[in-house]
Amino acid sequence: MNISDKVQEFVSTLAQTISNQTFISISLGNYKGKEENLKNLYAKRILIKKEEKLSFTYRYKTRDIVKNYSIEEGIVLVQNYLNDGFKVSTLFSTEFDVLFEIQHSNKIILKKKDPTTKETPSLDHDKNKKRLISANHKKYLTDLKITDSEGNVFKNGQDKFRQINHYVEILSSLIKEIPNNGPINVVDMGSGKGYLTFALYDYLQNVLNREATVTGVEFREDLVTLCNTIAKNASFQNLNFVEGTIESYDSAGTNILIALHACDTATDDAIFKGIKAEAELIVVAPCCHKQIRREIEKHKTHNDVDFLTKYGIFLERQAEMVTDGIRAMILEYAGYKTKIFEFISDAHTPKNVMIVGIKNHRSTSDKDELLKKIKYAKAYFGIEYHHLERMLGI
Repeated sequence: MNISDKVQEFVSTLAQTISNQTFISISLGNYKGKEENLKNLYAKRILIKKEEKLSFTYRYKTRDIVKNYSIEEGIVLVQNYLNDGFKVSTLFSTEFDVLFEIQHSNKIILKKKDPTTKETPSLDHDKNKKRLISANHKKYLTDLKITDSEGNVFKNGQDKFRQINHYVEILSSLIKEIPNNGPINVVDMGSGKGYLTFALYDYLQNVLNREATVTGVEFREDLVTLCNTIAKNASFQNLNFVEGTIESYDSAGTNILIALHACDTATDDAIFKGIKAEAELIVVAPCCHKQIRREIEKHKTHNDVDFLTKYGIFLERQAEMVTDGIRAMILEYAGYKTKIFEFISDAHTPKNVMIVGIKNHRSTSDKDELLKKIKYAKAYFGIEYHHLERMLGI
C-alpha cells in the first residue's frame, strides 16, 4: 500500500469519528512542505451559529492563525497536507487514538492506541468562554439593555457584551502593571452611555476587590442623568458621572485616566490631563487625526514618502501614524513607558489603535534625544506644531 492509500485510510477514519460524534481533535507535525515557518496544525470541532465546523490553528514560528472550515473542506485539507507537507499526525477520539507517520525511508506507520480521553469536548465556540464580567443578575447590564432581568444576554446585546469584556480584559492586564498601594481614582473621559465605565467599576470592586472611585466625564446632560440613575439603582456608591468636557475637567488626583474615541486634539487634551495629574496609567484610543493632517497638507514637504501622501487615503493613514507616533514619544519624554497596539472595538467598527502610557518610576529616557526625534519627525513631515507638544510647552 502506497503513501496515498495510507493517507486515505487515515482520513477515512477521521471522517468516521466526526460522523459518529467521537472525534476530539487532530494534530499534524514534522512539516516538510513549502509554506515558510509553518510548524504544526491543530484542528477541532466547533459550533458557529448552529453550524458545525472544523477550526484549524496554524502554528508558525512566531504566530498562530485560526481559520474555520466546513467539515468537508477540513477533511480534504487534512488529506492534502498529509499527502504533501506533514509527516506525522495523531487523531484523538473517545474510542481510540490513531498515529500516522511517514518515516525517512517512506515506511508508513498507522497504529491505533487506547484513547487519551473518553470525554467529548464542548463545541461551544463562545458562550463558555470565561469572562471577567459575567452577565449573572447585574442590574446595570439590565438597565443598559444588554441582559434581561434573569441575566440572559439579549441577541442584539451580544456584541456589546463581548466588547465590554474585551476592554476590561485589556485594562485588567494594564492595571496589574501599576503599584497596588491603596485606593485608586479612575476617570473615564468621554464616557458616553457608560458601558465600559460601569463594567470597569464592577471589575475593580467585585472582581479585584480594590477600593476605587470611578468618574465618567460626559458633555451630554441626558447621558449623565441616565448613567447616574443606573449607578444608583446598581448601588455603585463610588461611581458617578459629571457633565463636562475633557478640556475643562480638573484631573488632579487621577490614578488611571481613560479616553476612548476622543476626536482629534481631544485625545491630546486627555493625555495632557493625565500627565499633569501624574497618573499611573493613561489609556487612549484616538480617532480623527485632523490637526496633523492639516499640517502635512499645508506644507507639502518633499520626503521619501511623498509619492504616497499625494493620495488622500494614504495621507490620512500617514497622518494617523505620525500623530500617534509623536504622542508616544511625548509620553516617553514625560516619563511614561508606552505601548501601542491594535484592538477590535466591536463587530461593527474598524480596528483601532490604543496608546498606553504607564508611569515609569525608574525612567532612564534621554530627554534631549527624544526632543531631537520629535523635532526631526515634525520637520520631515512639515509639521509646525503638535497640539500635545504645545500644551506641555516642550
